[in-house]
Amino acid sequence: MKVYGTPICIDCRNYRAIQKSRGFAADYVDITENTANLKEFLAIRDHDPLFAPQREKGGIGIPLFVREDGAKTFDLDEALAWIGQPPVREEEIVEHRACDIGGCR
Repeated sequence: MKVYGTPICIDCRNYRAIQKSRGFAADYVDITENTANLKEFLAIRDHDPLFAPQREKGGIGIPLFVREDGAKTFDLDEALAWIGQPPVREEEIVEHRACDIGGCR
């Protein structure tokens, strides 16, 4: 599995923490590390219909999980299932948004 993300994204940081604690292998591409990585990601993002809702909302679309057969998802639990991993447990989430714990109204 290949994962596109960046350290400035809370969901990407949570994914990386889960990957580290569970010890499974995946090819992580930091899209902010260099222009080649960013261009690789944008080539997918700019042409794949999966990203249409993300683009419409002004989102980036990360973390993006890509299976070896080319299937793509933004859903971490779905991606984990691809590699035989169980769904994320609440205690594995290391960072929460303020809205997650205090509610945003």
